[in-house]
Amino acid sequence: MKTSNETAASERKLGKKELMSVFWRSFTINASFNYERQMSQGFVYSMIPALKKLYPAKEDLAQSLTRHGEFFNVTPMVAPLVMGITAAMEEENTKSDDFDINSVNGVKAALMGPLSGIGDSIFWGTLRPLAAGIACSLALAGNSFAPILFLLLFNVFNVACRYFGLFKGYEMGTSFLTKLEKSGALQKVFVAAGIIGLLVIGAMSASMVSVKLALAIGSGDSAILLNDVINGIMPKMLPLLVTLLLYKLIRKGYKVNTLLLGIIVVSIVLCFFGIM
Repeated sequence: MKTSNETAASERKLGKKELMSVFWRSFTINASFNYERQMSQGFVYSMIPALKKLYPAKEDLAQSLTRHGEFFNVTPMVAPLVMGITAAMEEENTKSDDFDINSVNGVKAALMGPLSGIGDSIFWGTLRPLAAGIACSLALAGNSFAPILFLLLFNVFNVACRYFGLFKGYEMGTSFLTKLEKSGALQKVFVAAGIIGLLVIGAMSASMVSVKLALAIGSGDSAILLNDVINGIMPKMLPLLVTLLLYKLIRKGYKVNTLLLGIIVVSIVLCFFGIM
């Protein structure tokens, strides 16, 4: 006797072939990014294999493609999860005459916020700095494998999240996030990602930001470097202060390129006068 899950799986119209096509196309979601609808064209392109299978009639297919042309923006790595859920809803629309087709875009819009928060925290705020920190440490030591290691560390999780997100999203449909929310997993992910992100940024500030003063107190053999005095109060205090200053300037709207140029000019001036 079949279970309810086995029965539902046997009634599904989309197979692994269509879903794998969606998976591979999801890597191009930012290829046609625009400021009007952002990732909408990439989302439509990714969904074409699934929608073609679900809507053989050209008129129905055209309506579904047009429907998904609305504004869409989410962390690219978690976009396949939305695609899987969307595919499940579109399939439900082909099975039930009572299905509210407007709910598809409603669910997509509702998912953009929370998934972007999770995706940005994990991939941009935690994984990328962590991978960059490890790779930069190797690069500073002269290891040519550093850039390859960065790509591996980042993309293993990138590809895995896309793959399992798509298939789990399609398998569980709209109940996926509901189950996560009820279990409290979403909140735990937010907290864990925030803690790891802060630890990584703190470690990178201490190990990769170098600020060494050349000034000394006294003269001759008894001279005490001002840099040693500051580090005696709190190790790596100057790199921390410089990092916080740059963070504040970025928050105020200063461009990164302007700040980089400013760092170069200030460093040259301070070195010229023997301060650094």
